[in-house]
Amino acid sequence: QVQLVESGGGLVEAGGSLRLSCAVSGRTEVDMYAMGWFRQAPGKEREFVACISWGDAYRDYGDSVKGRFTISRANARNTVYLQMNSLEPEDTAVYYCAARRPPKITTAREVREYDFWGQGTQVTVSS
Repeated sequence: QVQLVESGGGLVEAGGSLRLSCAVSGRTEVDMYAMGWFRQAPGKEREFVACISWGDAYRDYGDSVKGRFTISRANARNTVYLQMNSLEPEDTAVYYCAARRPPKITTAREVREYDFWGQGTQVTVSS
C-alpha cells in the first residue's frame, strides 16, 4: 500500500507562487511511480493539472496551467512537487496528489488511471 500526503497549500494573492509537496510512503520508492496532480473546485469535477512519468522522461500539463506550473520529484526525499507561479483566482481549489500502480509508468490525464490518492490541500488565490 502507498500513502500520499500533500502539504504546502494556503492563501496567496493573485500573481503569487506556492509550492505543493506530496510525500510518498509505503513499500516502494517514489521513483517507481508515475505521479499526478489534480484539483477540484467547489461544484466542479476533479481536473487534471500535471503528471510525470516513471523515470521523469515525460511531463504533461493541463492547458490552463501550462507555462505556469511545474511538476518535479526528489527521489531521495520520496517527494513530488508542484511549483505554481503566476497564480490566478481560477486556480483556487483543493489539490490532490495521485500515483499510478506499477507497471503503469506513463503519464495519464484521467482520474480513473490513478490508483492511490492523497487527502488534498487547499489553495486559495485572492484577487
